Amino acid sequence: MTEPQAFTFTDDGAIPNSKLPLLVYRAAAPADAAGIERLFAANRWPPAWRDAVHPYHHYHPNAHEALGVARGQAKVLFGGPEGQVLEVSAGDVVVLPAGVGHCKQWQTDDLLIVGAYPDNSARPETNRGKPEEHDEAVRSIATVPQP
Repeated sequence: MTEPQAFTFTDDGAIPNSKLPLLVYRAAAPADAAGIERLFAANRWPPAWRDAVHPYHHYHPNAHEALGVARGQAKVLFGGPEGQVLEVSAGDVVVLPAGVGHCKQWQTDDLLIVGAYPDNSARPETNRGKPEEHDEAVRSIATVPQP
């Protein structure tokens, strides 16, 4: 397996982000949904959905998330509005710690992503960076066990 690229993002007051790094594994997975689902399941991250990343800033305060690109390409802004845009393509896997913001900026028409969460994690909540969510989200993120 390839060595991951690691990115860290700080709390911007709306998106809490995480002390843990976001990891990007390039060309690390099969470029098909069923193959990615098997890979995730074998590593105790049961696949949860097939779709694309939402086109608005959001994060999960109570669960880590893995995104496997089954086909196509996308540009995703990670870390909130002041974060970093990364391009991902078929075969790439992104592991997002709880609290890390993500927002799709662009995609090819054929984009398909498989999403997964660690075995025994809570059902993921989705927060959108509202001020009233922030403090409780920070407390929740601190309780999520490392994968």
